Amino acid sequence: MDDDIQAFIRRLPKAELHLHLEGTIMPATLVELSQRHDTAPITLAEAEALYQFNDFTGFIEAFKAVTRQLIGPDDYELAAWRMMQRLAAQGVVHAEVYISVGVIYMWRNHDITVFEPIFAGLERARTRAERELNLSLYWIFDAVRHFTIPEAERVFRKAAEMRPKFPSIIGIGLGGDERRCGSEPFRALYAEARAAGLRLTNHAGETTGPEAIWEALDIGSERLGHVLSAVVDPKLMEELKTRNIAIELNPSSNVRTGVCTSFAKHPLRQYFDAGLLVTLNSDDPAFFGSDLANEYLLAHEEHNFTRDELRQLAANSIRASFLPDSIKGAYLAQIDSLK
Repeated sequence: MDDDIQAFIRRLPKAELHLHLEGTIMPATLVELSQRHDTAPITLAEAEALYQFNDFTGFIEAFKAVTRQLIGPDDYELAAWRMMQRLAAQGVVHAEVYISVGVIYMWRNHDITVFEPIFAGLERARTRAERELNLSLYWIFDAVRHFTIPEAERVFRKAAEMRPKFPSIIGIGLGGDERRCGSEPFRALYAEARAAGLRLTNHAGETTGPEAIWEALDIGSERLGHVLSAVVDPKLMEELKTRNIAIELNPSSNVRTGVCTSFAKHPLRQYFDAGLLVTLNSDDPAFFGSDLANEYLLAHEEHNFTRDELRQLAANSIRASFLPDSIKGAYLAQIDSLK
């Protein structure tokens, strides 16, 4: 039976909407990158040890250590192509992927000119995946909320500047440590990004209470990542439902960073049963040991999601995406017809 449900999950056309490029780099790829750059390359065992952590702060440190191996355009192209191969193997037909543009600027002494060659490498991987894997992909430029406001401004304005030439740049996001900075300081930048035609995503309620989710909604965020603490605020739950706000849930991520005690206790089922526009995502699969297909399987095993409910999750992921309506309709028809 498990083999049967796993095959069904892989056949489901689905989108992944909360995925950080840097968080998809597996230990073996990290070794390959180290061999390119380090006089004494790390071993596979050393690479695997980097992915071990006990809390959110440890995860941030591990994420930074891995990201430092991404130096040139070829590194980003390799990381992106490996990510896309794994997505296609899971039955993912579309992904909207965060790039930590804010980190790239900070680590390169605020030199904004270094990004475009890196982005060219990412685009080479994207167009190859479209051609060879039948996988579509959009990029979301992610700023780091606990850096400065001017740093976020550079990220969002770079997205607006490049979007006319690169329609694959679909939106902006705000990641980083919510405990150190909320969403309100970015209100004007979100309005500016919206005026430039960019879609607005935000991380909210991962390590903070429901007030952070209200704040993210208040500045105009269209789609929210994590939203873990909404469950304690019935009024917020109703607001999310009334406004049909898409939420990008990341259960295994929340367990691994210690903000949720287990997959079984994650509010996924409560949100779904309450009629929220729930999507499942893997966030940083290399760090959290669970890809998108496995999140669907865990939903089945831990929360008793039926085939029809898994089908609904897949349909939600398509509806919540930033794809054109005509493409959404075609994928939704495929999901409905899947046996």
